[in-house]
Amino acid sequence: MLQKLASKAGVENIWPDPADRRAATAQLLEKAATKEGDERREIEELVVELNVEVARDVARRYRNRGIDLDDLEQVACLGLVKAVRRFQADKGRDFLSFAVPTIRGELRRHFRDRGWMVRPPRSIQEMQAAINGAEEALVQELGRSPRPREIAAHLGVELDLVLEALGASGCFVPSSLDAPLTPGEANELGNSLGEDEFGFDAAEARAALEPVLATLTERERRILELRFAGGKTQAEIGAEIGVTQMQVSRLLSATLTKLRTAMEASAA
Repeated sequence: MLQKLASKAGVENIWPDPADRRAATAQLLEKAATKEGDERREIEELVVELNVEVARDVARRYRNRGIDLDDLEQVACLGLVKAVRRFQADKGRDFLSFAVPTIRGELRRHFRDRGWMVRPPRSIQEMQAAINGAEEALVQELGRSPRPREIAAHLGVELDLVLEALGASGCFVPSSLDAPLTPGEANELGNSLGEDEFGFDAAEARAALEPVLATLTERERRILELRFAGGKTQAEIGAEIGVTQMQVSRLLSATLTKLRTAMEASAA
C-alpha cells in the first residue's frame, strides 16, 4: 500500500526507520504544498499512513480512562488527518511537533464530550476547549508544544486556571475507594475519608438562628420552645400560656414567617 502510494506521489523509497520516516514526511508535505485536488490528497494519505503509528502511540497514553482503546485510536487517527491537512510546510516547522499536540487535542475533546465520569465545572470544560485551540495555534508559531504559562498568556487568563484544566484528567476515571493508599499496603483510600458529622449542621443552624431569635418576644420564643423542643400540640401550648388553640396557630404561623423573613434578610 505504501509503495503504491509512494509511486503515485513520486517518492522512490519509503523507509521504516523513524528518522527516515520524518525526512520522508517532510519531503512529502513540501510536495503536497505544490499540488491541488486529487494529487494533493494522495500525498496527504501517504503522510497519514507513514505516521499512523505515532497517532496510535499517543492514543495508548490515554488508555484505561473509561474509553476503549480502539475508539481512542480512531480519534487519534482523525487528529492526524486534521494535522496533515492544516500543516503549513512553508513555516519550516517539524511536522510531528505540530501533529502530536493536534492529536492530543482531538483526544481531549473526545474525552470532554464523552468520557467524563465525574463532570468538572463548566468553566473547566470550556477552558479545556480553549486550550486545545491555543495549542494548535502556538505549535505553528513556536515549533514545539507550548508551556502552560505560554498558553495562559495567549488566552489572557490566569496560569492557575490553565493548570487546573490540564489537571482535570482524573475526572475520566476517578480513583477507586478500594484502592490501597500506597502499593502493597492493606489500608484503602476509602478508610481515609471522613464521615458525616451531623453535629456540625446543628451548630451551624444554631449560629444562624441565634441573632434572629433575639428579635422575638418572650411569648414567641416560649411558643417555639414548647412546639419544637417540647413536642407539645397547639392545644397543650394554648392551655399552658392561657390562649385558645386557634390563637396559638395564628401566633405560631406569624412567628415562623417573622423568622423566615429575618433569615432571608441576613443571607442577602
